Amino acid sequence: MTLQIDVEGRTQDTPGPKKGRDEAVGERGGFGVVNVFSHAVLVAWSVLVVVPFAWALIASVKSTGEIFGDNPWALPKHLLWDNFSKAWHKGVGDYLLNSVVVVVFGVFGTMLFGSMVAYVLARYQFPGNRFIYYLFAAGMMFPTFLAIVPLFFVVKGFGMVSTYQGLILVYIAYSLPFTVFFMHAFFRTLPTSIAEAALVDGAGHATTFFRVMLPMAKPGLLSVGIFNVLGQWNQFVLPSFLSPEKPVLSQGIATLLGSQRYENDWGTLFAALTIAMVPVVAVYLVFYRQVQAGLTGATLK
Repeated sequence: MTLQIDVEGRTQDTPGPKKGRDEAVGERGGFGVVNVFSHAVLVAWSVLVVVPFAWALIASVKSTGEIFGDNPWALPKHLLWDNFSKAWHKGVGDYLLNSVVVVVFGVFGTMLFGSMVAYVLARYQFPGNRFIYYLFAAGMMFPTFLAIVPLFFVVKGFGMVSTYQGLILVYIAYSLPFTVFFMHAFFRTLPTSIAEAALVDGAGHATTFFRVMLPMAKPGLLSVGIFNVLGQWNQFVLPSFLSPEKPVLSQGIATLLGSQRYENDWGTLFAALTIAMVPVVAVYLVFYRQVQAGLTGATLK
């Protein structure tokens, strides 16, 4: 519909040009092609992710002969739950405990300090604000391998090699750039009027942050928290150099993999892989709705 003004100053509605049937069909056809292509890519990606995971689960209750038999996808004749007990007694239990302790405290420290830094950078203007923000953003592009040698000597100088404290502090420093970058964008989407109202009512800056703004940022915290859990749980390079005497789960599985050339017990190895994968998958399945809400929250607002 288009508007026309007559000589008396009134507006009239006149029908505008309508799309032809062939043009409308062409648009729907183009959208359909894109839709089919995107669904095909998602299906292919799902297969690439699910198939190895399913195969590892099946292999974890098989014997070595069944794993490398004529049909590796065949279901086991007998469920060998002893593979999990063997993996546990080979040190996987200790590796799992080390990973849980380091990741729990590492993620907690990362979320606490990262959200505080992101809030200050997003809400307060002061000299050097943008420089500090870009410094954290640049930290995401810095390769970890370049910092291994000086980082080792720094941790050694504090006497924290092969300790929980040393690895936790390094994990926090490793995860802070992405956390600050993500939460900075999220805090900027929150309404400033609520924080101003809290300050007018007599709340201090710390009270406003912890009791008002941080609960409002819960979707973003959950989203970036999941990414930090995955990144720290699967970390291999940092603990290999900084915690050789107190290995985490990724180091333990690498040790089991290296021993297979002598022991030839692949069922135990896949049982250890399952022990490493299941906790992460379970955490994601519990919080996946909050993760989606956090990733789309800033866009919708």
